[in-house]
Amino acid sequence: MKWRQFKDDKDVNGATSWTSLCQCNGHARRCRFNLELYKLSGRVSGGVCYNCQHDTTGRYCHYCREGYYRDATKPPNHRKVCKRCDCHPVGSTGKTCNHLSGQCPCKEGVTGLTCNRCARGYQQTRSHVAPCIKVPTNANMIQAESAGGGGGGTGDYKDGAGSQAEEMKKYCGKCKASPKKLNLNKFCMEDYALLAKVIGHDRASQDISTEKFSIERQNEIYKYEINIQTIFKRNPMSGTTSSLLGRGNMMLLVPRKSIECQCPKIKLNKSYLILGRDSEAAPGYLAIGPSSVVLEWKDEWSLRMKRFQRRARKCS
Repeated sequence: MKWRQFKDDKDVNGATSWTSLCQCNGHARRCRFNLELYKLSGRVSGGVCYNCQHDTTGRYCHYCREGYYRDATKPPNHRKVCKRCDCHPVGSTGKTCNHLSGQCPCKEGVTGLTCNRCARGYQQTRSHVAPCIKVPTNANMIQAESAGGGGGGTGDYKDGAGSQAEEMKKYCGKCKASPKKLNLNKFCMEDYALLAKVIGHDRASQDISTEKFSIERQNEIYKYEINIQTIFKRNPMSGTTSSLLGRGNMMLLVPRKSIECQCPKIKLNKSYLILGRDSEAAPGYLAIGPSSVVLEWKDEWSLRMKRFQRRARKCS
């Protein structure tokens, strides 16, 4: 009697519909009656979808099967509602992702939906076992350099990771060990000094931290769009880039290796005091070079910059 009642139930159009009764979301053409589920539901429904298609599973074909996740941009009855997990073979601990969010299980220090990049505070190696390791602290860098690079740390990784980590450590260590000081002498040596806010960057600049450190690519240049707010100094020589500086937007060129080492550490929507030389960039651009100073702006520096401007005539 119960089976007949279930079978004879009608849909909104008055016609018998197995898939409608079983709520298979259009992913199954057959369903079966389960008496126990019917009782547990308060005699509402006992249907169970059979042979779910389109990489779905579950009583109503409402879950994605293992190795797939739900595409939130598509309705439940869409044929492509389930997408294959795209877990990175090195950064992920497995091929199965969360069936709702698509988040893959990442190794330590790895982040991203597919575990495809190193988390903040980590740097990439060539090791498949530990693809991302913590960035050494300043003290560790200095100790490692004093010890000749021996011992633990990034130098112990195999598969070529040692030379890569050593090269990155040499450059980054040099940057951290030689902090840029803001003084009158430095102000005099540079062609321009200005206050600017970082308002944009090209896509490549954002993605550099997700890639491995590359000796071959360290001389690549990436662009940041800055909004110049105040000009404290400019080169008076006609025709130079700084002689034409004015308030408004301009492109700042930054070497790839400087971004990788966060030297300087540039963030969007932050204001910076930038001192540099015209010779370090092509005409019409500003650029970060070996002698440049880039410091996150502090309001108390306003008085110091005015003092430097008054004393600038003493620059030799």
